[in-house]
Amino acid sequence: MSLELTAIKEKIEKENIYFKNLQREISKVIVGQEQVLERVLVGLLADGHLLLEGVPGLAKTLLFSTLAHCIQAKFQRIQFTPDLLPADLTGTTIYNQQTGQFSVKKGPIFANLILADEINRAPAKVQSALLEAMQERQVTIGEQTELLPKPFLVMATQNPIEQEGTYPLPEAQVDRFMLKILINYPNREEEFRIVERMSGNKIPTSKAVISPEDILRSREVVREVYLDDKIKNYILDIIFATREPEKYSLPDLKDLIAYGASPRGSLNLALAAKALAFMRGRGYVTPDDIKTIGPDVLRHRVIISYEAQAEGKTSDEILRKIFATVEVP
Repeated sequence: MSLELTAIKEKIEKENIYFKNLQREISKVIVGQEQVLERVLVGLLADGHLLLEGVPGLAKTLLFSTLAHCIQAKFQRIQFTPDLLPADLTGTTIYNQQTGQFSVKKGPIFANLILADEINRAPAKVQSALLEAMQERQVTIGEQTELLPKPFLVMATQNPIEQEGTYPLPEAQVDRFMLKILINYPNREEEFRIVERMSGNKIPTSKAVISPEDILRSREVVREVYLDDKIKNYILDIIFATREPEKYSLPDLKDLIAYGASPRGSLNLALAAKALAFMRGRGYVTPDDIKTIGPDVLRHRVIISYEAQAEGKTSDEILRKIFATVEVP
């Protein structure tokens, strides 16, 4: 096993250089938000879609467009609105009078990085059209099924649900997102740097440092990161504590959780932890990796009850209690 870990570590050290350069390049444009950037790169490495929640004006679009530029990927921003149609997303078939045949006109979904802006402003039909693309990495247009390019990553931005004109996303779609990342306001020092940097004569730009092929290769290395059986059982303990909290010395949480995390939550937590270990230059996952990335993987998968809502509880509070109580290996 030690020989395997040594081989994995050597691979990670080689591939990790690309992502350190990528982080530095994006940081030339994006001020602060180091944790958010780390989570975005975890999603990219683990091949998992991202849901970002925050008020407008926190550079969510700028972050993703900068990332696309730095990895030389095709980028598409789709503004979700109440009148958006599924065909506006996936494409449609067009009749050619000269040939008498239908041809496929692909929609904006056929890109490497998709920014689904304000996703919770769109109607249910459009939300459903995104499901197949996110899960199956393919789109059906008419009678034809078209494969999406690799890598393919959806980053959806969501306004806080209290804002006017927003609708809650269906649980089935929310579960397709590997991570739900909360973006907060920058602190005073960071905002000073933003004003200084973005209001000057020369606005900073980024350059391309890696290619889509580098990402696909790094994803294979991420899959090789060692996950001990004790860590696997730790993941399952956390997941099962969201379903049966009374069995984990958390009886007070039973009435606060309507639905616990799904098996997709277990898998995504394992993959995200592997990607985080890769980002930190390690060939193995530690309990700290699970604790660090766990809230982002599970906050949208733990559905709180009406009683919890009435008490003003959030899924983050419930998860904090679970992580503090479940025994660490």
